[in-house]
Amino acid sequence: MSRDGVLRVRIVVERRQVELAGRRLWALTYNGLYMPPTLRFRPGDRLDVTMVNRVHPYTNLHVHGLHVSPAGNSDNVFIHIHPGETYHYVYQFPRTLTPGTYWYHSHGHPHAASQVAAGMSGIIIVDGLQRYLPPDLRHITEHVVALKDFQVQGDSIRTEDLHIGGATNRTVNGQLNPTIQIRPGETQLWRLANISANIYYRLRLPGQRFHVITQDASPVTRVWSADSLVIPAGARYDVLVQGGPAGRTALETLAYDTGPAGNSFPRQTLATVVSSGPAIRPAALPTTFAPRPAVDLSRAPIAARHTLVFSENSAGTQFYINGRTFDENRVDVRSRLNTVEEWTVRNDSDEQHSFHVHTNRFRVMSINGKPYNALSLQDTVNLPARGEAVVRIHFTDFTGKTVLHCHILNHEDMGMMAVLQIVK
Repeated sequence: MSRDGVLRVRIVVERRQVELAGRRLWALTYNGLYMPPTLRFRPGDRLDVTMVNRVHPYTNLHVHGLHVSPAGNSDNVFIHIHPGETYHYVYQFPRTLTPGTYWYHSHGHPHAASQVAAGMSGIIIVDGLQRYLPPDLRHITEHVVALKDFQVQGDSIRTEDLHIGGATNRTVNGQLNPTIQIRPGETQLWRLANISANIYYRLRLPGQRFHVITQDASPVTRVWSADSLVIPAGARYDVLVQGGPAGRTALETLAYDTGPAGNSFPRQTLATVVSSGPAIRPAALPTTFAPRPAVDLSRAPIAARHTLVFSENSAGTQFYINGRTFDENRVDVRSRLNTVEEWTVRNDSDEQHSFHVHTNRFRVMSINGKPYNALSLQDTVNLPARGEAVVRIHFTDFTGKTVLHCHILNHEDMGMMAVLQIVK
């Protein structure tokens, strides 16, 4: 946790043996852990990270979803930290940074998928959600539910030839089927985060609903609820959950299919929720939450429009944006600071993709031509197979070169990433 407005962290990247699923496996770790420390701070704080790299060929660090400079020694994904090198990052976050759940991970192209799949991902929490909750819910129990998976090859976590739909071990906070304790009627805050390299989740807690208060760390204007939540690669939800009758319930991911060219993920139990102890009268849940953003993107003047086409070859070995694979020396989209742009992101493939933009969030305007009732901003949106999403982005505070990409990291590494330059 930050102290006096600063959080100082030392992260050592190394290949280590870890205890997973009852056995010892070689993994790529932050500070020797498959599930590394959660970083927690407040809007306006500074994060100082000293990263020591001991893995080949190189790595770097991305703070996913955070509104922070993409340049210099801040959230710069073009940096290469080679084996034996130490690099110092400084992230100065604005006071307007929204509270919620974010995450950090390797973004070293084209090794992001292998490094994240091997363990290089962790949680970031920006405090401040409590101020939007009713007074009787401002001190409720929180649970991080970090979703990450690993495939096994011999005595190691598989890092090469990752098959997205292959047999995998889905963990919650690095544990197989852990127990989550709750009292009957108790209200808790669960931070649901897909910090896996490639796979999708469709979460359900039978008999209960998820009451969404943030999406991608953007507080909603109106609380909405669902029996299940699809969480594509990179996405997060903060939700309120109320304990059911005394007993045991499986928090599960339901079967999910991403399309003819994609993958079919099976149903699986992720954790066991144990409702026990003296019952509590269920609290009245809020219906409204955070105030509306200062700028209404649905009414803002549009400075420019772009079309981004996601596609892939028939073998599924190369992935493209506007017919080109990633080149860090080429600028694909140039956008002007303090303007709003509208992007049409079209998926010309037979599988879903998880579209993500760095530095600034966007508002989803429509999916497949149907208006989308966005209750918050997002940094990730699922693109339907042979479909499209229209989004609007307000470029604020920061200039520099960054990226947009598919957050299925296999696809990103195989070319489905483009360079975005924000200019004055």
